[in-house]
Amino acid sequence: MADIWTTVLQKLQSELSETTISTWFDELEPVDIREFTFYFRCPNDFKKGYIESLFLDNIRAALQDIFSHEFEVKILDEEEYAAFESPESAKKTRSLFESDDFTFETFVVGPSNKLAYAAARSVAERPAANYNPLLIYGDSGLGKTHLLYAIAHLIRKNNAKAKIAYVKGDDFINQFIELIRAGRGSEFRARYREADLLLVDDVQFVAGKEQVQNEFFHTFNTLYESGKQIVLTSDRPPSEMTLLDDRLRTRFEWGLLADVAPPDFETRMAIIKNKAAMLGMELPDSIAGFIAEKVTANVRQLEGTINKILAYKDLLGNNVDEEAVKRAIRDILSKSGEIIPTPEMIIGYVCRFYNMEENIIRGQQRVKDAVQGRQIAMYLIRRMTNLSLVDIGREFGNRDHATVKHSIEKVEKQIRSDPAFAEIIKELTTNINSKK
Repeated sequence: MADIWTTVLQKLQSELSETTISTWFDELEPVDIREFTFYFRCPNDFKKGYIESLFLDNIRAALQDIFSHEFEVKILDEEEYAAFESPESAKKTRSLFESDDFTFETFVVGPSNKLAYAAARSVAERPAANYNPLLIYGDSGLGKTHLLYAIAHLIRKNNAKAKIAYVKGDDFINQFIELIRAGRGSEFRARYREADLLLVDDVQFVAGKEQVQNEFFHTFNTLYESGKQIVLTSDRPPSEMTLLDDRLRTRFEWGLLADVAPPDFETRMAIIKNKAAMLGMELPDSIAGFIAEKVTANVRQLEGTINKILAYKDLLGNNVDEEAVKRAIRDILSKSGEIIPTPEMIIGYVCRFYNMEENIIRGQQRVKDAVQGRQIAMYLIRRMTNLSLVDIGREFGNRDHATVKHSIEKVEKQIRSDPAFAEIIKELTTNINSKK
């Protein structure tokens, strides 16, 4: 929740002054998302009323930009917050993964995700019978979370009493730290170890955190040995999670690994048509084809483009032509920051940062700056592009998979131990993104 709110505030900076944001939003605390409503807590009644009268539309627009879905915003005072947190309130409110928007029926299947879809459906129909655990991996915005929600939706439909635990990897870490420090470790363990279905989104975040990995290891074992289904998603396969404990890596590979890749043209066309139909809009084939040709990175961008076009349609009537679509696409790509930089762009910027020739970075020289620059370039390419370790090795004189993996791991360790080095990586990443 905190990460989402930080992203919202970053988007609001383009519309509101820093003074306005710090003055009015300093006591606003994000607390939950339920049924596409974003809930905040605000103990200051005056600020609550002022935000409700002036800034709700700004917050809604930022949330829609992030999720490609319309959200309501509700600000709770202290009395409302106490009622909101009560068990009775929680029972009355369906969670996001129970929404009818995220089911197997609304998931568009194509060659790039066919295996993941079939495996997810099999798991939902017969939990723990075939693929346990199921790990779905791939880049952001390709439908991994949709499949998690679809699994939960079908299992809950077939068994209304099923105990379903859904958590993002970074939230698992934060909850673990908070409850252990508060002496409520048994509460944390019960939340996940007594579930019939455990869904963990972005499980790669637990890698490198020794105590958290140990806790997750025991949670995994308890559920697996009890015949409970475990479904995980990550941005890469376990073999490429360089800081993951070997015990966990082995267990993640016990079941089935299913990847999702960027959709091909035909699948993108189907996604566009499906999304437009859900929003009550019929797109001409020429417009749908133009979008499918230009927006290729992920499903989230496609859906965001359709939402933007719908907004244009509301403003311009039925005159949504190719020029309006071009504006929508440019807007989505520039706001999302998801235009993928090329390896050449990244290597070129690292070379300028270290003031050395490109052939030195790509070559075999072992001087200190060359080695560090080469390792940083490998790390940034892995994090900012879709290239595999093998493909990255080809960019640097056909270095092997193990060498690239070692370089990335070394950079990750130095980021954690050296704040000054971490700032360098942050600066490089920011500057490369700004040049895209």
